Amino acid sequence: MLKIKLSKVGKTNQKVFRVIVSEKGRDTFGRHLDILGSYNPYSKELNIKKDRVLHWLSKGAQATATVNNLLVGEKIVSSEKVKASKKGEPNKKKLAKEEKKKEESKKEEEPKKEEEPKKEEEPKKEEEPKKEEEPKKEEVKEEVKEEVDKKA
Repeated sequence: MLKIKLSKVGKTNQKVFRVIVSEKGRDTFGRHLDILGSYNPYSKELNIKKDRVLHWLSKGAQATATVNNLLVGEKIVSSEKVKASKKGEPNKKKLAKEEKKKEESKKEEEPKKEEEPKKEEEPKKEEEPKKEEEPKKEEVKEEVKEEVDKKA
């Protein structure tokens, strides 16, 4: 089966792709049947031979998902864009660690909930003595005023 796909050319950090027609299982660096154009992903520039693309599509060649999306973007092909990549499976080790953390956090929250009512009772006890101390302060203030009046 023939595929219209991208073949990487260019430098390591300056990739440019050729749009080629080759067998589905064949390496993109190997033999290809036709070079249809080029694609620069940095400038989003697509140079392609429209008539050759339509020729190969009429012969039964299929475009890869990425090439199909490029052709739809240039309005060479009238179809819908295809999802080019599938969502990968999550790492099993990471999932196991996350589950352990969730369980530990739940265990830590339960004892805290039990301690919270005790903490609410304690401030009530502390508030009562404060009320007793406040009149003492007033008494001290009155005594200080009396002493100041006596000295004057």
